[in-house]
Amino acid sequence: MSSIEFSQFGAADGQQVIYFHGTPGSPDECEIFDLYGKQHQLSILCYDRSTIAPSLQGDAYYQCLADEIAKKVGDNPVDFIGFSIGAFIALQVCRTMKGKVRSLHLVSAAAPLDAGDFIDVAAGKAVFRLAQNRPSAFLRLARVQGWLARRFPGLLLRMLFASAAGEDRAFLADPEFRTTMTKMLKTCFKRDSLGYARDVIAYVQPWKATLAEIGVDTQIWHGAEDNWSPLAMAEFLVSALPGCSKITVLDGLSHYSCLYRAAPAICRSIQADISALSLNAHKSMNT
Repeated sequence: MSSIEFSQFGAADGQQVIYFHGTPGSPDECEIFDLYGKQHQLSILCYDRSTIAPSLQGDAYYQCLADEIAKKVGDNPVDFIGFSIGAFIALQVCRTMKGKVRSLHLVSAAAPLDAGDFIDVAAGKAVFRLAQNRPSAFLRLARVQGWLARRFPGLLLRMLFASAAGEDRAFLADPEFRTTMTKMLKTCFKRDSLGYARDVIAYVQPWKATLAEIGVDTQIWHGAEDNWSPLAMAEFLVSALPGCSKITVLDGLSHYSCLYRAAPAICRSIQADISALSLNAHKSMNT
């Protein structure tokens, strides 16, 4: 099997961090971590999941990602960042890697729909219901979204942000943000819509039971005004993840605005953990 395409940001030879982009999403999303990665000596990799064969589904899909990450990092510890539905993928890959992930940062995380009534207050309710109940119709919708992304990405972006809340509304008025998001949508659908559809269809299936298996040290970052991943999702994940040590709720922020605000703090947190571990190892060697 050929390698999965990826993009690298931050320091060229720093501590390795894996970023799991959202859905729809692409490695272009990770560009906001580039400066902070350089500042904190972190090498941040983001795999383009749309380049994984669509025939790989479920556990085989997560194992493929885990194998690719293991080839890249070897025996070195690795930290994960998961955004939106990418948080769901990050959690499943953590479960597959069985203790090899040192820390996990979940941003604007999408929680399992079988864990509560989240879907009824989520902006993506209609799409999620379609993926749950009529996957073939959802696949047709995904193809239409892919066509729009290739031909009229600005229109698709406006459609996606029609229900934007909190600071996300202001973000859409920023030309630089629009350029980044338009590029992200084009990359997401550059081949077809099957990678995007795979993530959404997997996400809407029951997966609440898998959370008890994930003991990775976890921090959650969430916008108080998020209506794509409502705050109740973050509150559930805090209670369900055995290794969750901290939740940071950011007032006035929504989905993408939370990601942009949290990015420097996440990089500082990972670097601080690395420094603390190095100091403790040094002390142990000298006692």
